[in-house]
Amino acid sequence: MQHILTEDGFQPEAAVHFGNKFLVANGYLGVRGTLEEYTKEELAAINLAGLYDQVPDKWREPVNAPNPFFTFIRVAQQLVSVKTQVPVAHSQSLDLYTAIHQRRSEFAVKNNHITIEAKRTASAAEVHTLLLDYQVTVTEKTTLEIVTGIDGDIWDINGPHLQDYQMESGQILQLTAATQESGQQVSVGEKVFSETPHEEYFTVDQKHLLRHLSFKLDAGETVKISKLIKIYHCGEQQNPQRACRESLVTATAKDIQQAWEAHKKVWQARWALTDVEIAGDEAADFALRYSLYQLQIIAPHHCSGLSIPARGLSGQTYKGAVFWDTEMFMMPFFLHHDSELVRNLLQYRIDSLTEARKKAASYGYRGAFFAWESQEGGFDATSDYNVVDVFTKRPQRTYFKDKQIHISGDIVYALKQYFQYTGDDQLLLAGGLELALEAARFYLSYLYYKPEKDHYELIDVLGPDEYHERVYNNAYTSKIAQFTMTTALQLTEELRSRHPEVVTELLEKLTFSEDLAALKIMAPKIFVPKPAASTGLIEQFDGYFKLEDTLPKILKQRLLDPKEYWGGAYGVASDTQVIKQADVIMLQYLFSNEYTQEELTKNWQYYEPRTEHGSSLSACIYGLTACLIGKEEWAYDYFMKTAEVDLTGESKSFAGDLYIGGTHPAANGGAWMVAVLGFCGLKITKNGIQSQPRLPQKWRQVSFKICYQGQTYQINCSHEGSQMTII
Repeated sequence: MQHILTEDGFQPEAAVHFGNKFLVANGYLGVRGTLEEYTKEELAAINLAGLYDQVPDKWREPVNAPNPFFTFIRVAQQLVSVKTQVPVAHSQSLDLYTAIHQRRSEFAVKNNHITIEAKRTASAAEVHTLLLDYQVTVTEKTTLEIVTGIDGDIWDINGPHLQDYQMESGQILQLTAATQESGQQVSVGEKVFSETPHEEYFTVDQKHLLRHLSFKLDAGETVKISKLIKIYHCGEQQNPQRACRESLVTATAKDIQQAWEAHKKVWQARWALTDVEIAGDEAADFALRYSLYQLQIIAPHHCSGLSIPARGLSGQTYKGAVFWDTEMFMMPFFLHHDSELVRNLLQYRIDSLTEARKKAASYGYRGAFFAWESQEGGFDATSDYNVVDVFTKRPQRTYFKDKQIHISGDIVYALKQYFQYTGDDQLLLAGGLELALEAARFYLSYLYYKPEKDHYELIDVLGPDEYHERVYNNAYTSKIAQFTMTTALQLTEELRSRHPEVVTELLEKLTFSEDLAALKIMAPKIFVPKPAASTGLIEQFDGYFKLEDTLPKILKQRLLDPKEYWGGAYGVASDTQVIKQADVIMLQYLFSNEYTQEELTKNWQYYEPRTEHGSSLSACIYGLTACLIGKEEWAYDYFMKTAEVDLTGESKSFAGDLYIGGTHPAANGGAWMVAVLGFCGLKITKNGIQSQPRLPQKWRQVSFKICYQGQTYQINCSHEGSQMTII
């Protein structure tokens, strides 16, 4: 079971990619996998979850903290660093089982061979804690200066976000700054320990607070320093500056060692439950394990009401916002292992109801229209001009914010999945049912009645395929709206039978009696495009089949600039059948029991060659649906594309001139879905747990665990079938 990710050889051109690839995080913050001497030029950053700021006239985004891992050395007064000289040997590694990042760099300076080794992590046991061990070995007698401290000159996409720097030096170095928008404090502190005798002094400038440690070394001697780091911010502390200092005052070197062990113990327990072993395919086995690592480092285990951004904690891309990615692509993995975490993620959406109501009202609708790019409290950070035209450099009007109405239904879909899996009435009673009712009310007010056809339509929408804007009757959107309305009715009746007083009180509070009656009449009459009798195909939206029928490879030849945005009014895909990502196939996967095998197969075969996969959400859905139609070998390529997206770095990094790089947790969740729900055929039904394996030929066995109804199950799948035991 391979669990060490290693890159040998110094590759400066890969610094940004490795920042994502070697990420360590703990749900509270994410530390990009850059080297200790790196700065904002190489996108070194510590991204904070749930803390946002807006610089005037720029996009609002999450805040990056000052960097306390900043460290470099001088040997005999000469700077020794990968930024000034090429190392004779270099490697970076990441232990997936412990979430510990390590580097080793060797330099030749005259006759002296100098080796730098460092390991660091973000503690899973105490989320405010970061740890760094840094050591230097020399082969000749010399003087060594280790310069380490806090770099406040940080990378921002739309910053700078921090101002009013306050610095304190001494045994504890502490840098405290405030955000521009609301003056929220971020405080970073550190304490350093070394058993080797040394001299020490400090330097301070506008944005740097540095500790200089001077050593006299003999040939062959090794010097090690250990850093205990604390980060607090106003998002969860009234006085982060004081909390940070108090957490360091009494800290000792022994506390650092105990922190390392506590961190490892948490990860040992996590992997004991979540690891998936694929026998017969080492590449797939490692890629899936890496995907599960990326998912688990960003899970907010430490608090309720915080969700997971679309780019995890790898930086400020996509404004650090929460998308439908979380509910539709990440939650399935977490639901099968930690339903309490899923409850917390759904609580974030419940807490967002006020903002969702405001958004609906701002567009003239009732109910709850959830944010497309959701920040704290459900604030919608989506711009009306989300893309810049690469030719004119002018912002392009996009319709992600106001026309992607399927987001409300996606959340209700996840809510129902949680309820069916756990049977937890309490979340529904504590806001979940209210969310479902208000989402259904939103769709009620959006529906358009066509009297000549006696049905309701959803017009002027944008489906999962973002290349085709403002379409009528997008099949996925119409189905998810209908599902939301029927689910609101079902949950109301189910809860009313067990908690009549609570439900009655809620319906009265919402003045929902007329809407309840309307749901019963209107939901069945929503027009959802069906497979055509002659072809078995579902038209993605009205008029789709009349568009130019071409392929992504043809459109690539039409590009005048590789960074062109394919969608919008004038994009190369807009007037063609080329789509960005799974749309009809997403619909068919979610509601596969409503389609025949022939219909699933025909639509997969039609839409697959016309899909550009310009979103990392796409491949896993094609993989899952390929499993449903018995095409495991087709599914395998999509599984590998999904599972390896952050290993290879081969994903779209620009939409127009907009940088959209970072990690892809939705794809990571999708990899687990294809492996376990697809290849292993895992299903939870009224009759319990079922598994009908359909493994790729080279896979001999897949072994995994799930938690369900208070029990932990070990499931082993092979070509002969599956075995299940309670452990």
